[in-house]
Amino acid sequence: MDSRIKAPHTPPTPGETLFLAIIKSADGLGQQAEQLMKSAGLTGAQYNVLRILRGADDTGLPCSTVADRMISRDPDMTRLLDRMEKRNLITRERQKDDRRVVKARITEEGLALLKKLDLPIRDLHRKQFDHMTAAHIKLLTDLLQEVVERHAGQRSCGNDKVSATK
Repeated sequence: MDSRIKAPHTPPTPGETLFLAIIKSADGLGQQAEQLMKSAGLTGAQYNVLRILRGADDTGLPCSTVADRMISRDPDMTRLLDRMEKRNLITRERQKDDRRVVKARITEEGLALLKKLDLPIRDLHRKQFDHMTAAHIKLLTDLLQEVVERHAGQRSCGNDKVSATK
């Protein structure tokens, strides 16, 4: 007789199944977007920074605010911004009134790169979801927004809205 004891299989809970579906979907969709960014010489995080800064006014945003608005956290925001500044995609300036604050701004070169990506990104998202009706897309967005809002307080930062633009 076999002395090994098998643990009984318990089917996944609906929450576990949903969690895995969200993670697998996000990974697949994200990889497609990463490939598009890569073709433009950007990482997803760099693209996200550029989008955040494009949405800011001409005075820019404190680097800490950019970090807070990131979709995915980057553990070394300073190095990320250093690389982007070396490529002339952004500028950073320490504020005279509060030397602790460094503001980042998007450059003309950064704006031009984003403009070049706007249509391909829009087309990618259209293709990713063209199998869904507009009503299903809205419903899924609303449901996921509910999850984001429920757990927003558990993140370290504030602006966690699911949004196509920042």
